This record gives sequence, C-alpha cells and structure tokens, in this order.
Amino acid sequence: MSDPALASPKEPLPLWLAALPLVVLLTVFAGGALFTELGGTLVVVAILLAAVVAGLIGFSQGISWQLMEQAAVAKFGDVFPVVLILLSIGGLIGSWMLCGTIPFFVWTGIHLIDPDYLYISAFLAAAIMSIFTGSSWASVGTIGVALMGLATVMGASLPVTAGAVISGACFGDKMSPLSDSTNISAIAAKADLYEHIGHMVYTALPSFLVALIVFILVPAASAADQSNAILATAAMQQLIETAFSPAWWQLLPPALVIYAIVKKWPPVIGITYSTLLALALAVVVQPFGLEDAVKAYLNGFGLDMLPAQLRSEAMANEAFMQLVERGGLYSMVSTLVVIIAAFLLAGAMQASGALNVLIQAMLRRVKGIFSLVLSTMISGITLLSLTSHGGVTSLIIGNLYQPGYQARKLAPVNLSRSIEDSVTLMDPVLPWTVSGLFMAATLGVATVDYLPWALFCLGGPVFSLLWAGILPRCAAIKHLA
Repeated sequence: MSDPALASPKEPLPLWLAALPLVVLLTVFAGGALFTELGGTLVVVAILLAAVVAGLIGFSQGISWQLMEQAAVAKFGDVFPVVLILLSIGGLIGSWMLCGTIPFFVWTGIHLIDPDYLYISAFLAAAIMSIFTGSSWASVGTIGVALMGLATVMGASLPVTAGAVISGACFGDKMSPLSDSTNISAIAAKADLYEHIGHMVYTALPSFLVALIVFILVPAASAADQSNAILATAAMQQLIETAFSPAWWQLLPPALVIYAIVKKWPPVIGITYSTLLALALAVVVQPFGLEDAVKAYLNGFGLDMLPAQLRSEAMANEAFMQLVERGGLYSMVSTLVVIIAAFLLAGAMQASGALNVLIQAMLRRVKGIFSLVLSTMISGITLLSLTSHGGVTSLIIGNLYQPGYQARKLAPVNLSRSIEDSVTLMDPVLPWTVSGLFMAATLGVATVDYLPWALFCLGGPVFSLLWAGILPRCAAIKHLA
C-alpha cells in the first residue's frame, strides 16, 4: 500500500490552484454570514465543499481516490486521541453536574465574593471553574452569569467584569488538560499534551500576573452594599442547596482529576475514573437513580431529573437552567463532526500537493524564529477572522506550519503554544467568531466593550512574540535535541 504522505501530483500546482480550496472555504463562510448565523452547520458545509474542490484538484493531477482517502484516514488517526478526550469530557461534565460538583463551585464562589473585590474575584473564580471543567464556555455560562448579575446589582462596570470573567475563563481553558482547544492545539502540532501545557507557562504566567494586578487595582464602584448583592443571588443559592446539597465530598471527582494530572496519567484515564466516581456518588449520596446517571453521562443533566415541585421553581430561574442543563457525551458530537470534516480537507490537500505548495510559499518569507512565530500567529488570527471557528483554524495552521518548525529544529510545543496564543486567545475577542458571539450574548456586553479588559487574551500574543524576538535561546523557546 502506498504511503499517502509520499503521494505527489504530476507537476507542482500553481499557487492560485493550491489556495483554491481555502478560498472556497473562506468564501462560503463570508457568503453564509449574509444569510445565516455562523455556526456548526455552516462550518461543516464550508469545509466539506472545500474538501470536494481539493479532491477535484487531486483528480486533475492524477491522484487516485484511494490515495486521498488514505491521507484523510492517516490524518484522522492523528486526531483520534482528542476524539476520545472530547467524548470523555462531555460525559465528565454531565456526571459532575449530577454529582453536584459544578453547582458546588458556583455556590461556593457566590458565597466568597466580596463586593469590594468583584473584578479580581471574577477573574479568579472563572479561572478556577475553567481549570476544573476544561471549558471557557462552561465557566462563562455558569459562574460568569452569576458574576454579571452581582455586577449589575452592585453598580460595577459590566465591561470590566466581563473582561475579568473572560480572562479567567481563557486562562483556565488554556492550562487545563480537559480543554478541547488545548487538546486540539497539541494534536495539531503533534505535541505531547502535558509538555504543551508546561510550555505555555512562559506566556500564560506573565499574562496572568498582569491581569491579576490590573483587576486588583481597578476599583469596583459599588452602588449598593454587600447585602444587596447577596439578595440578588439568593434564589440561585437556594436552588443549588435544595437540588444538590453542597458538601465537601463533591470535591472528590476534581481531586481525582488533579491527582491524575500530577501522576501524568493519560487524560482519558483520569477523566473516566473521575466520571465513574461522580456517577457513583450521585447514585449513592444524591437523590438520583441509575437511570439518571446514564442519562447525565450520555445527554447531560436535565431538569426532568429534579422533583416535580423543585422542577417548576428551577424552570422559572433562567440562570439556574443555564447552569445545570449541560454536558453529556452527545454534546461533543458537533465538535467531532467539524474535526472529521477538517481532516478530510487536510487529507485531500495533502494528497493533491496543495499543502506543500502553500507551506513553501509561506516559509519562503520566514527568516528566523521571530518571523516564524509571527507568521504562525498572523496566519492563525487571519484564518480565524475569516472562518470564525478556532478548532478548524488550529488544525489547519498546525498542518501548514509543522514542517517549518521541524526544519528549524524547534520542538512541536513551540508551534502548539503559538496556536494557543493567537487562535485560542483571539477567538473570544473577535465580534464575529462563534466564541465571541457566545461571550457577548451570554454576558450581555458587546465584544468591543469588553475587549480592552480581556487582558489575559491580549497578553498572550505580546509575550509570545517577546520571547521569540528577544530571548530566542532561553527555555521559553524549546529546541529539539
């Protein structure tokens, strides 16, 4: 059987023809935005159409369907570990919700927040939530919603609060091994997950400290006292207490995840053990049955699992519904479909020779480490701006730039961090991306208003370029042995 990676067309493709699939991809996105909302359906349609174009180009160059199919399968093999992780994370969130772990975090966060330190509290609470859930969206959609309610009652700045929430959520998302974006970035660059997370400390830590200092210094102008803030969240607190009985043992599932991280277990193993523990606790300690456990794992937590009297009360509280109705293995299906479609496109472009032509065209302009990192980040942000989807962009950028980093004897973690510092961190601050739209709609603040306060997101690219330009030989730039 021929190796699809070695497949080559009859003659090198002209640059315009090699770029045609990506032009189709971006055109469909741009055109679709005029008639429909940017979302998963448009993402998949655009990618599949681009893959068809790439396949037709391959046929025109004498590349057989079998070779293109083999290339796509080979690339999907690279992403298969993240498929397992994503599915596991979906089940984990559902189990943690049933157990009461996520509600416990929200309940504790509300109790601990001091109105005089709202912004720093929002930053740290969102970071902690995101680390344990592996999702900036989950953090923003849960504790973030409660924090924005507190800010409204206290008369604090909503843009600053939103920026603090998003900064914290993105820090936790970036540094958590449970995060889909973190796993996708590592897979896209063919980097080890834990090495990738460790290498991100060089840019994440200074960005975190800058944000921490700013949010401490900015005063939370409160128009009401702390009692008013407590009254604003009393209903949420009461519902959580009634439905999930917050207790210390609900910390056992995340403690198991932390133990797995310290021991460097394979992510799927740690996630699975934590999921099983949470489901067992939900059945044994909480008032949920085995059927509820199965449903929560597959479909996520639902209000129908609550007693009838409590259910009606919960349905009247929109913030509570947003908190609890999430998770489940099936919730990751749409993300997986996008990943599969992206690798179909990448496989077809590789077999047709288009990827190699594009790589060479971009790398001819790269002279050193700084220009390589800068080119990676500009390409990532540009493609993100046009596609609105961080996962797709990360996968494409990873495929395009791997040879450039290898040629300069740079470890894959340099590429994965460059992807994170550009694609992952810019995703929530661009008004037209899926993530940006979600953040703005969930928090009730326009993207352009909270953007100056998304300090952690803005700091990532700055420190990434700083290391590459000023200190390219320090530990922050890892070279291959």
